[in-house]
Amino acid sequence: MKKLLQQRGYDNLDQAILEELQQNGRMSVADLARKIHLSQPAVHNRIKRLEREGVIRQYVALLDHQQIGYDLMCFLQLTLNPHSHEVIQAVRDQIQQEVVVLECYRISGRADMLLKIIIENQRALNDFIQQLTKMDGIERIETALVLDYIKLTTELSLE
Repeated sequence: MKKLLQQRGYDNLDQAILEELQQNGRMSVADLARKIHLSQPAVHNRIKRLEREGVIRQYVALLDHQQIGYDLMCFLQLTLNPHSHEVIQAVRDQIQQEVVVLECYRISGRADMLLKIIIENQRALNDFIQQLTKMDGIERIETALVLDYIKLTTELSLE
């Protein structure tokens, strides 16, 4: 990754900024400047460039879903039939509207889509699955409940 960043015109200071911001997106420019030994205006300009060029997409607060009442994290695999552009687009459009869906991917293999959802409880999960079964084009739904976290991070390696 480091080589690709360098090929795109980013240096070790940009990498240091990205590494620090991945650990603490609320770090002030002043603190970041002190940590990487660069002036505040230089750090500010580098951050703005990284944002403008889409390397930094957004800043977020990661919430503990259980602390706010969402007890279940699940992965749902959807198998679509038929595999027409219209069906795929209709399912995509519907999934994008679902607030319980945190992530959705088109995948290869037996299933066509993989959804990561966080939902209140088993009853709400059942209701959501029932809602999905009513959608045209969804042939099969496989659900896996998350029992425990083994690794949970948002940091990308830049080495």
